[in-house]
Amino acid sequence: MLRPCPGAPRRNTLAAIALAAAIAVPLSVVPLAHAALTSSDQPAPYTPTRAHLALEAAAASRAQDRAEQVAAERAAAEAARVAAEAQAAAEAQAAALAAERAAAAERAARAARDADPRATARQLLAQRGQGDQFGCLDRLWQKESGWRWNADNPTSSAYGIPQALPGRKMASAGADWATNPTTQIRWGLQYIADVYGGPCAAWRHSQARNWY
Repeated sequence: MLRPCPGAPRRNTLAAIALAAAIAVPLSVVPLAHAALTSSDQPAPYTPTRAHLALEAAAASRAQDRAEQVAAERAAAEAARVAAEAQAAAEAQAAALAAERAAAAERAARAARDADPRATARQLLAQRGQGDQFGCLDRLWQKESGWRWNADNPTSSAYGIPQALPGRKMASAGADWATNPTTQIRWGLQYIADVYGGPCAAWRHSQARNWY
């Protein structure tokens, strides 16, 4: 049996105490050190400079201006489209109205051509207070044109029921002088009244000179 060394127990006790002191580090020291390390590694918060803020404001202003410009251009294009459609509709309506008026005028002219021009002449002559001279007028214009509104003298430019020379003289009584018997009769009666005073005087001149 070995004898224990007299100093061994004391040395063992001191070593155990030293080891325990080294291991027993306060727990509060570890988080503080970790926190210090972590905070030092993080970047500082970004603070924009005045120049950067000015650039951002200018960019935002340009974007707003562009948006407003695009909106204005779209509004102008829409207004132009609406105006063009309205103008086209108005032009179409005016064209339709003009066509209807032209058709009505053509119908009236056709009706006048189909009617007996003698009846019209008798009525218009009576309005002049010379209804008793219709016989003279009838013989005069029967000789001149046969009462045909489109009678065209092949040897001259005389035209129409009264054989106006040239025919375009009758335009003073109406733009439809070439096709409307009533227009021709109105012009012929006025011509007779101005030159001869009445149909009977014009008929006598025609008998004597073969023209009036």
